[in-house]
Amino acid sequence: MPKSPRLTTAAAVSAAAVLALSACGGDSDTDATSDGKTDASASSASSSESSPVTLADPKPEDTKKVEDIEITEAKGKKAPSISIEDKPLSVTETTRKVLDEGSGETLPDDAYVEVDLAMFSGKDGKAIEGSETYTSAPIVLSLGNEGALPGLVKSIKGQKVGAHGVSVMPPKDLFGDQGMPQYGVDGKDNLVLVYDVRGIMPQEAKGKAVTPKDKTLPTVKWKADAPADITIPKDAKKPKKLVTEKLIEGTGKTVKKGDQVYVSYTGVKFKSGEVFDSSFKEGRGPFPFVVGQQGVIPGWDKAVEGSKVGDRLLVVVPSKEGYGEQGTPDGSIKPNEDLVFVVDILSAP
Repeated sequence: MPKSPRLTTAAAVSAAAVLALSACGGDSDTDATSDGKTDASASSASSSESSPVTLADPKPEDTKKVEDIEITEAKGKKAPSISIEDKPLSVTETTRKVLDEGSGETLPDDAYVEVDLAMFSGKDGKAIEGSETYTSAPIVLSLGNEGALPGLVKSIKGQKVGAHGVSVMPPKDLFGDQGMPQYGVDGKDNLVLVYDVRGIMPQEAKGKAVTPKDKTLPTVKWKADAPADITIPKDAKKPKKLVTEKLIEGTGKTVKKGDQVYVSYTGVKFKSGEVFDSSFKEGRGPFPFVVGQQGVIPGWDKAVEGSKVGDRLLVVVPSKEGYGEQGTPDGSIKPNEDLVFVVDILSAP
């Protein structure tokens, strides 16, 4: 069955991946504050009212519980561990203690943030299997995604790049009454999060502009917050093979098979120029997928592998590299229909 250009959550095999996909926003079926200097005892001091993604004034008893957590830091690419004295640990509201404020840029409220994290059960302090990213690669969280996993957003929001801390989240701020039984978390468990803010993901490709040599290719007019305008030349010939041209040449890491990447994109039909999908549609955002894992159409895997973070790609996809003879199940892409995409490679943490 042909794949959607958007991931079908095939990469969500660990708790960390589930968290990343949930907190990154978007709908994969159709296609992935407080001052940075305040700690848990002083956050959001200006108001006792809190929005779903803003830390409330912590209760003294909650603050003490968080401050009593002992953290054993690890060196290199190893995850920290924790020790809890009074078990089970529970708080009434997500409560945070900043251990290091960081010295980088303050995180914008709508930023996509690269974060290393490790999660532990408040019941016994044991690590949640598959939740840590220190030994692999950071996940990307959308601070503007108010609809999912508010405890994660509350824990990170308002801080600086380089911040390091610990927070405790009640069930209502993470998995709710249903818990996450596949990872040993029931609906009554509080969770402890240790985190490091690594960076802010750019909103668009960054690098040197490149003019395609082939003048018969579709042209692109980029828009910062809306689907790009892609114009198909009137005399354009039906593509026989995959064509990938750089519009911006990035300077980041080269993407390899098996890397998880975050991209923004717009796709149009080659014949009509009609937009059929875009990460810029309302409720969407940068889209994650794992290169070479058949979670996207073949043309995407081939175009992105070997490219660099920061590249903007024009990708002309013949039907055999797209949805093939079947088209899409919903009929939005017809059988043997060719496609054109503009793709920004934003991150490959």
